[in-house]
Amino acid sequence: MVRYAFLLFSLLVSPLALAEDISGFWKHSEEPGWIEVRLDEGKATVVRNDKFPERVGREILKDLRADESEEGLWLGQVYAERLGEYKDAEITLSEPGRMEIKVKVGFMSRTLEWVRVEEVPPAEQVQ
Repeated sequence: MVRYAFLLFSLLVSPLALAEDISGFWKHSEEPGWIEVRLDEGKATVVRNDKFPERVGREILKDLRADESEEGLWLGQVYAERLGEYKDAEITLSEPGRMEIKVKVGFMSRTLEWVRVEEVPPAEQVQ
């Protein structure tokens, strides 16, 4: 009986474990910016940005949740800097350690690529 209960628990929890795959620290693939994704809080926050330090602390993703109809897809809203507002976004792991955030505005779409990192490196001291 205990085995069956454990098996049932494992089956119920495993989709949640898969959904945790995007939690952690990510670095923009081209720019000197890092975010922390906290799926348990449904958001991602800028933790370091060497090009635009005033953006540190900004919630760049919100309302994050796993898509119930498609495994490996998360939905949420991404902050569109140029528009000054949040837009619907789809988040996927194109490969392990590489996250893509796709946002559509009208007929145009843009995909942002992020690479998983273990930690955010300390900012270099400028003298």
